[in-house]
Amino acid sequence: MSGTLTPRVVVVRRRSELDELLARHGTRAAAQWYLRARGRDLAEVVDRHEALQAALTAVGAAVPTDWRRGTVDRDDLPRFLFGPEDVIVAVGPDGLVANVAKYLTGQPVVGVDPEPGRNAGVLVRCTGDQVAGLLPAVAAGAAPLRHRAMVRAALDDGQELVGLNEVYVGHASHQSARYLLDVAGDGRPRRERQSSSGVVVGTGTGATGWCASIARDRPAAAPPPAPEEPALCWYVREAWPSPVTGVELVAGRLDGTDALELTAESDGLVAFADGLEADRFPLRWGQRVRLDVAPGRLALVEP
Repeated sequence: MSGTLTPRVVVVRRRSELDELLARHGTRAAAQWYLRARGRDLAEVVDRHEALQAALTAVGAAVPTDWRRGTVDRDDLPRFLFGPEDVIVAVGPDGLVANVAKYLTGQPVVGVDPEPGRNAGVLVRCTGDQVAGLLPAVAAGAAPLRHRAMVRAALDDGQELVGLNEVYVGHASHQSARYLLDVAGDGRPRRERQSSSGVVVGTGTGATGWCASIARDRPAAAPPPAPEEPALCWYVREAWPSPVTGVELVAGRLDGTDALELTAESDGLVAFADGLEADRFPLRWGQRVRLDVAPGRLALVEP
């Protein structure tokens, strides 16, 4: 990393289940009664909370004393301003890295797993104890990085959003959406008018998540790309056949400059990335959204 400012470590976290229970019920006793009524034990929730706190403490202690610091909760990401000198440390499940990736422009991300063995560890590949050794290497530009492709959705009015896992385009309530689907690629443009519960366009990283569950029902679909590969997979969810809507173009792959375009033919359609439904843009009747490989990539620090 270069520049005149010292690096700033921005710790990204999300509230633990205990935090959420206390916000809802007020006291641990009330939370315990609530959990017991559902066959659960508060002790498990407390253990997970303490594991998260221990990881956050380790990360805080690892930051050099002359570096700047910042903290942001997952829910506040759309309103947080990241700087070019930032080093992002995401402490939580794999999905937290995906949540923050869409707001970055090349800043390195250290994913810290507070509960090794419970999370898949695909994106949170480090422990809290490893952060102290990684931060100086990140600042010196010597840390091993793995760059992962991202997906972009560009609306015809200039709005854009990107995702590390996937972008969803469909009705806000996931009910039937009507649109015109255009597939551009391989020199064979294809078009079909559809009614479905939405379209999911994913990366190789996202191919192990939402896209994986959809792909299980599509054995004839092309294999998904690798996480680093500049390519995407796409799936139409529950396409409805009718005299005016088809079900032929329901899955595919986008390589290089290939793109998928949807033109809205009903109201209430939205596009959002990586499950952050609150950070979305609407598609009104006649508006067109283009989905392709994003020009930027996530820089994930390897342990």
